[in-house]
Amino acid sequence: MFGKEAVTMKINNVGPSGMNPYKNHLKHQQLQMNNQPKGDQLEISNKAKEMQEKSQFTEARQEKIAKLKISIENGTYQVDSKAVANKMIDYYFNK
Repeated sequence: MFGKEAVTMKINNVGPSGMNPYKNHLKHQQLQMNNQPKGDQLEISNKAKEMQEKSQFTEARQEKIAKLKISIENGTYQVDSKAVANKMIDYYFNK
C-alpha cells in the first residue's frame, strides 16, 4: 500500500476549531510544574535568635552536647531502650 516511501504526519490544527490536544497537554504539564512548591523553608525570627543566645541554659546544653558527641565518637554511648520505648508510648498516647 505505502511501499518503501516514508510517511510523515503533521499534527497541527487538529479538531474542528484548530485545537491541538497534544500542545494543550504539554501546556498543562508546564503549568503544573510551575505551580509546585519549591520546597520547605524554616525561618527563625531575630527575636527567637536573641532569646536563644541569651538563654541561661545555653552553656549547659552545649556542654551536654559536647559530651554526647565524644561518647558517640568513642563508641561508648549507650541507648536506654526502655526509656526510649516509654517516651514513644507517652507521645503516642499524648501523656
